[in-house]
Amino acid sequence: MLEFYKTNENGATLKIEYPEPGCWINAVAPTHEERDFLIEKIGILPEFIKSSLDEEESSHIDYDDDVDQTLVIFDYPNVNDADDPIRKHSGKEKELTLQYMTLPLGVVILKGYIVTICLYENSNVDDLTSGRVKGMDTRLKTRFLLLLLLRISQRYLIYLRQIDRLSSRTEKKLYQTPDNKELIDMLGLEKSLVYFSTSLKSDELTLSKIMRGRQIKLYEDDEDLLEDVMIEIKQAIEMCSIYSGILSSTMDTFANVISNNLNFIMQILTVITIVMAIPDLIFGFYGMNVDGLLLPHAWFPIVLAVVLCLFAVMIFKKKDMFR
Repeated sequence: MLEFYKTNENGATLKIEYPEPGCWINAVAPTHEERDFLIEKIGILPEFIKSSLDEEESSHIDYDDDVDQTLVIFDYPNVNDADDPIRKHSGKEKELTLQYMTLPLGVVILKGYIVTICLYENSNVDDLTSGRVKGMDTRLKTRFLLLLLLRISQRYLIYLRQIDRLSSRTEKKLYQTPDNKELIDMLGLEKSLVYFSTSLKSDELTLSKIMRGRQIKLYEDDEDLLEDVMIEIKQAIEMCSIYSGILSSTMDTFANVISNNLNFIMQILTVITIVMAIPDLIFGFYGMNVDGLLLPHAWFPIVLAVVLCLFAVMIFKKKDMFR
């Protein structure tokens, strides 16, 4: 899908039918024909398009001197729309853990155009197309890029707070019933934080390169905006580190609790096995055809077995084996 937007003289960004100088081209999962259009008509390097559509591509900045094009790959957080926190199914509400991940978003800056290329639709670009971002101007490429990066960094903070709330809610459930589902949900959140942490660190390096002003020309009006982006990214990195440490310690604590509960259950089963073995041992002796046993009457082995069982129970209870 290709969409074209341009900011007019009144400062309003409108959708246009065909690309014009000073416009923004939004490419979402472009087809082969659309890729050929971007390469042949717009002049984007094929390797820039390929890098932007690679899910495994890490955040970086690349500049080509021959054609005077700059590519900025920036990882953005994403959550599957199908995995809503509460989904209605058959008239009943079912809670599901959100699945978070990070995906690359490519921004190509070239003469006359600024192009965003991504493999999936995302809310960051949607905010720009819907006009929810103030101060956006497709003619000001550097400002456009920084506003997009600021939106992405703010989205990181929003999702990190969601992960923290989901973690707290799942932790309360674990206190009540340590079920496998809650443990798997906690593992999924911990996995999401690992994705966020890795992407945020690479995004920070990319921002540091932008701040040097070598590949992208920086203006005085954009310096404050760039600093805001860097502050948001550093805050997201710190929050991600804190939440990851808390979640990891929580998982370790519940692993120890489950291990202690298992040891307690095995201890109880061992005590029961020992107590139940006493009557079996006594009846085994009196069931053999052996002369000289003490009081070879039917009632004696029963009474002896009961007395020894009670005695064993008292000993185990004294040793605090029934906690």
